[in-house]
Amino acid sequence: MTTTASAGDRPLRPYAGLRSYDGDDHALFFGRDHEAREIATMWPATGLVVLIGAPGVGKSSLLRAGVLPRIDTRHADVLPVARVSPHRLPRPCPDGLGNAHVLALLSSWAPRRPLSELAGLTVSDFLRGHPERVDRYGDPIPVLVAIDQAEELFSGPVDQERERQELLLQLTQAAREHAGLHLLLSLREEYLAPMLPYERLLGRSSRTRFRLLPLSRAAALDAVTRPLEGTGRSFAPGAAERLVDGLGPGLLTGPDEETGTSRTVEPVRLQIACSALWDALPSSLTEITAGHVNLHLDVDAFLTGFCERIPAEVAAGSGVAVNEIRSWLRTTFVTDPNRHTTVDEGLHTTAGMPNHVVRALEDRHLLRSEQRLGFRRYGLLDDRMLSPLRRSRSSATCLADARAALAEGNRAAARDRAEEACSLETGVTSVRAEALVILGEVAARAGEVETSRRHFEEAADMFAKLQRFTGVATALGGEGRLWLGQGEYDRAVERLHTALSWAPNDVPVQLALGEALWCQGNPRSALALLNGVVALASDPPAEALALRGEIFADLDRPVEALRDLERVRPHGRPGTIAARALALALTRRFDTAGQESLDALAEDPGSGPVLLRVARVQAMLGWVPYSEELVSRALEAVSPGLPPHLRKQAEELLQERRSA
Repeated sequence: MTTTASAGDRPLRPYAGLRSYDGDDHALFFGRDHEAREIATMWPATGLVVLIGAPGVGKSSLLRAGVLPRIDTRHADVLPVARVSPHRLPRPCPDGLGNAHVLALLSSWAPRRPLSELAGLTVSDFLRGHPERVDRYGDPIPVLVAIDQAEELFSGPVDQERERQELLLQLTQAAREHAGLHLLLSLREEYLAPMLPYERLLGRSSRTRFRLLPLSRAAALDAVTRPLEGTGRSFAPGAAERLVDGLGPGLLTGPDEETGTSRTVEPVRLQIACSALWDALPSSLTEITAGHVNLHLDVDAFLTGFCERIPAEVAAGSGVAVNEIRSWLRTTFVTDPNRHTTVDEGLHTTAGMPNHVVRALEDRHLLRSEQRLGFRRYGLLDDRMLSPLRRSRSSATCLADARAALAEGNRAAARDRAEEACSLETGVTSVRAEALVILGEVAARAGEVETSRRHFEEAADMFAKLQRFTGVATALGGEGRLWLGQGEYDRAVERLHTALSWAPNDVPVQLALGEALWCQGNPRSALALLNGVVALASDPPAEALALRGEIFADLDRPVEALRDLERVRPHGRPGTIAARALALALTRRFDTAGQESLDALAEDPGSGPVLLRVARVQAMLGWVPYSEELVSRALEAVSPGLPPHLRKQAEELLQERRSA
């Protein structure tokens, strides 16, 4: 799809998509040459440059990939582009570090310095401590400071207003005290009004504004074609024009009165189209024709992938589960079939979602915000995201992810994916029922017995209504294993028998019932069941052989035990290894038995059955005191504990040793 050759250090993907360009993307950044040169010229010569423009017009990309690479660092000291929002600070941010907005600004300028070193410094303090650079004549060179998304200076939670005002005062003081300081503020055009009272103070005697407009058609064609230089691909005549002129409603602005084609193009939306096309092209393609544009341009597919990826990225660093973020996006913004809803930011949350999560979604261009009547209001970046969000993370995909996470032992991820699958399904469906089974398994492993039981019972009822008999057996089998793990063997046997009445040939349920019968003290019934499972299978399940071998070993039938246990030796769990050690000891193969018993004990020193089997082996080896200690530990074990008949065996063994 995107595996084309690249030139030099050029990345394989020549378009930014929905992220901003940065300095490393300078070689890919086209269409803004005039604007970049003009700002790069005026900034070092002006006290304050205010770069304003609409959301999505490309202010951040222009600053980072267009302007900064054109600044000659021999003649100007350029500090890293800064942000002032506290949500940029590491989370959780230690208390007692002072003004979080000032700290965010200073940490942007000095990202490698510990926050504790920056705490308490003012902007002027920082600049005084910043090494002064001079030109070849010994004169100080200008210090260029850019604050991106500077609207964060003028908007945000009411309880942070004092901090924002303090930072603005510090910036004006720094502008007075440091004659070589040259500021550039990049902000949305609707925030120009609250910035005006500070314009003269920040710029002193020289200040200017630069309004960034959408791309012209010619500039858009440059932005489409020139990043492909050196990639091994190029546009055929007319193909790039087809892409720019045929983006469709919602991606073009300002129709030309004479030609009917677009006069201007919003950069972020152009990047959506270019990235969507690039991702869809066959890897072997070298020349992109108008026909390829018609065939492969699928903006919806690109946005679907984007709407899948961004919530996961935000969840990874926010402490909020990804399914909560996706569900919040759908329920908050996807309420109208044709247009997304907007919501106002609250003091700490926005429609129930923590504000730092919402800001992170905005930073990654899934959301955009605007200031209305003093409040920040959020909406989707584009109405074309409505459909991808509706179908993002299909319930079937979530269910598959939940199964995989459960198999890997990742309970938290399994729970998140299963809950998400449930949230995407309404009514009685097989996907919802299967998700409930997974939730039951997760709760059981976490020791949440009542929650687990409730999930299993709800799943069984749902499967029964759907006439999915194997599903009913699976859910009831899960509940049976729950009670087996809790040591409620009678209850486990009852549920597992019921499960088999729905699906008599369900092998996992048969194995669970065999174990429950053995723990209940019914070895004959357990062996009869397991014998049937083994006899009916062309390739007997390893679990059946292992369980039957363990039962034979505990019954002092070592030859039959070893017949089964030798067949599953490479896959043995600690209880199986301990049973094999016991069978070996019973056949007087003491050297191997002793070592294997210790191996089993090392793997699971808290298992009652393992401890008892190892104790019996150690007793046969003559280590009586150690054997007694192990028997005592077996009687106290709870994970798992000894079933009643093995507990009786352990008590009798301990009594015999003490009376001897």
